[in-house]
Amino acid sequence: MTELAGKRILVTGASGALGSRIASLLAGAGAQLVLTGTNADKLQALGLNAELFTLDLSLPGAASSLIQTVTASGQLDGIVVAHGVVAFGPVSELSSQTLQSLQALNQTSPIELLTSAIPALTAAKAAGSEPFVLTISGVIADMPTAGMAAYGASKAGLKSFVSATQRELRREGIRVLDTRPPHTETGLASRAIAGVAPTMPQGLNPDDVAARIIAAIVTDEKDVPAELFS
Repeated sequence: MTELAGKRILVTGASGALGSRIASLLAGAGAQLVLTGTNADKLQALGLNAELFTLDLSLPGAASSLIQTVTASGQLDGIVVAHGVVAFGPVSELSSQTLQSLQALNQTSPIELLTSAIPALTAAKAAGSEPFVLTISGVIADMPTAGMAAYGASKAGLKSFVSATQRELRREGIRVLDTRPPHTETGLASRAIAGVAPTMPQGLNPDDVAARIIAAIVTDEKDVPAELFS
């Protein structure tokens, strides 16, 4: 079991619908929070006792700079990567800008966060902590879908990286896990950076998804596919 009380945990995308819920649950469990998001007002509105950083993780080097800043002021025990963007439309209409944004936010920045944090997480393990990194690739990583090819590719790439990395880092005592919830009613689809979302069935309650993610951290799970969210 991973103890959350007193642990210093970074949550990216904390101003979003899912990230904010995860942050609130972690706070309720007694964690010391470091929160990032693109909207300073939304971060403040969470009303949580936390270190707050407003930044754009799509910018080159932003993720590694964040880790450097965070670890300079204290031990880092865990990371929840809850930021990301979505795009829709046929590949014939995919622009290079949309592709770059999807890759930067959904794949490159999470990878950069993880790799930059390895020394700090290794130190946390040596200090007696149970360090972890949790990513949220979503069901799309396992289910290539027409009209969402570039989005799915960015998330599948993240899942693949996490799967390989967890085997490398477990010998260091660092747990890396990916979670793949089905479509969830976060409103992300209505904020697509390109295209229009197709009609989708009712998604999962984001409160339930956030609670399931916290349970995965606490119970030391190593992978949470879509079927484990039902």
